[in-house]
Amino acid sequence: MAKMACASHILLKTEAQARSLAKQLDNGGDFAMLAKKHSTCPSAKKGGDLGEFKKGSMVAQFDKAVFAKGSEDKKYLGPVKTKFGFHLIQVLYKD
Repeated sequence: MAKMACASHILLKTEAQARSLAKQLDNGGDFAMLAKKHSTCPSAKKGGDLGEFKKGSMVAQFDKAVFAKGSEDKKYLGPVKTKFGFHLIQVLYKD
């Protein structure tokens, strides 16, 4: 079971915004570019890059999505709702 992960995300205020961006990703949109343009998280400056983090260090819903079996094999996850808003998550790798 993975104990570390590296991920990027796009944080949005509404589920509708997240679903709209998800459609753009499905149609070949660039995750980092969309994060820079739309994410409300400070990580937007880095294309949504959150770097490497330990299991349990993110809010529960985010953590559960990232560390779910096979999450690294998907183009992106989400929208995932947390107390911060709605996330689209790109899992880069897990160890």
